[in-house]
Amino acid sequence: MKNQVEEFNEYRQKMNEKILGDNNKVIKRIFNLDTNAYAPGALDVKTKELLGLVASAVLRCDDCIKYHLETSYKEGLSKEEVMEALSIATLVGGTIVIPHLRRAYEFWENLEEAGSPENS
Repeated sequence: MKNQVEEFNEYRQKMNEKILGDNNKVIKRIFNLDTNAYAPGALDVKTKELLGLVASAVLRCDDCIKYHLETSYKEGLSKEEVMEALSIATLVGGTIVIPHLRRAYEFWENLEEAGSPENS
């Protein structure tokens, strides 16, 4: 049985291929902008991922939260660092963020169960 990390990644990849395959210039530029925004710059990638995670939680986007959790995990962020960032998101976003915090915690557990970041 696939875990939610595998299911999320397979669906994301399949749909991204379909969307980008339609050759819509605006959508391709948005995807490119998103990719480049998270590249190393004045802020390192880990910091940018935590910023993206907090914004995603406050905006209550579960897919975005999962994406930033997995990237944070692969970048070597600790559970403590990620949960501290999510605590800020919950503070800023209010109690409406708590269900997303629960799903984020569960997804992080799935990432840990899948193995070390090097095996991802």
